[in-house]
Amino acid sequence: MSYETAVASMFALGHELAQTPSHKFDLAHMRVLLRAMNHPERMFPSVLIAGTNGKGSTAATMAAILRASGLKTGLYTSPHLMRINERIRINGEEIGDDAFAGLHGEVDRVAEELVERAELPWHPSFFEMMTAIAFAHFARERVDIAVLEVGMGGRLDATNVVEPLVSVITDISLDHQKFLGNTVGEIAREKVGIIRPRGVVVTLPQQPEANDVIGNTILDLGARGVSAVQYVPPVSPGSAEYRVPGSGSRYRYPLEVLGTQILVETPLVGRHQLRNVALAVTAAEELARKGLRGITAESIEHGIRETHWPGRFQVMPARASWPEIVLDVAHNPAGAWALRSALSERYDDRPLIFVFGAMRDKAISEMAEILFPLAQGVIATRPENPRSASPEEIQAAASRTGAEIALIADVGPALERACAAAAPETAIVVTGSIYLVGEAMRHLGVRA
Repeated sequence: MSYETAVASMFALGHELAQTPSHKFDLAHMRVLLRAMNHPERMFPSVLIAGTNGKGSTAATMAAILRASGLKTGLYTSPHLMRINERIRINGEEIGDDAFAGLHGEVDRVAEELVERAELPWHPSFFEMMTAIAFAHFARERVDIAVLEVGMGGRLDATNVVEPLVSVITDISLDHQKFLGNTVGEIAREKVGIIRPRGVVVTLPQQPEANDVIGNTILDLGARGVSAVQYVPPVSPGSAEYRVPGSGSRYRYPLEVLGTQILVETPLVGRHQLRNVALAVTAAEELARKGLRGITAESIEHGIRETHWPGRFQVMPARASWPEIVLDVAHNPAGAWALRSALSERYDDRPLIFVFGAMRDKAISEMAEILFPLAQGVIATRPENPRSASPEEIQAAASRTGAEIALIADVGPALERACAAAAPETAIVVTGSIYLVGEAMRHLGVRA
């Protein structure tokens, strides 16, 4: 099977969130598949990361630290910006086309045989297939450890078949209510499903509803909860933190387990990223406490500096064909607030033009109310995804903002319109969906 055929076969399964809950959320089926594959998920230790916002940034930072520690590190994240291969990496390198096609063929054949024998009621979903391919790749390449980002929820997510050395829970807020629940408490109950009896879970104080669920689960399971709050630097004037607006953060903080101090220099932009870095540092210390080799203060410093996580307040410098462009995958209200904060710090009174596209099932009106008041103008567009809201739907959802919204269906022409309308001092902000950001990167010739 060719790579192109394998990718087409994956997408023919339907989008990972388009599955019915019964098809997507069934760990028993995932375990049947992995058992038939000789349990690749048991062949490497792992860190499992769940949350609403920040889990990808935390995973990327965690993987960079482990790689800098001399460990062959797998990283599994979702969704992708431009190519499906981005989801599965070892030491920063995407899975190759041939390896992906070969593993897809192997997993697909196992799945079809299981369906024929009635050991599975239906073919595994897109996300179950991706997860099985990732596990098989990591096992075959004999990674020392894998960092796994939960796709959605946690309790019944396909990644939750592993027995992680450390579980990490990032910030929890409202998102995917159709699948996870209508309150922060209900959503938190899905996220805490990654906590193991007598296991270790790293988290941070957050909304009271989420705090209650996390705390009670830790007590009920006899787990050890570790707060990363000691690694979140103060952000008041004159604090230990030194900030370069739009260029990441730099600050010193002591390491408890390793008994020394590190200089944190993260390229990730925004105050919210300080929480994600803190979670990654704390999780790294917990792995060191468990005896994982190679993790030192120097490797933690180096890994943080070398973290690469595109599409998260990624600033493209001005060129002859476009002004300064910000690419950010803010896809829910919490992400929109984080983006607004970062924009306020970097751009202050500079004019902004938004190119906005979002999935139909997202809280578009809330996101618009948070972001559009910053804009001189807004261009609503539609990335190539069946779940995308039309420009007209975005305009209707944003009606209360009073923003002037132009409707341009295709992303390429929407970017061209924004560039044509921008003055030299204007910045263009592309946001609302990871699919929009990925498509914009292709039009701009930017690599993920």
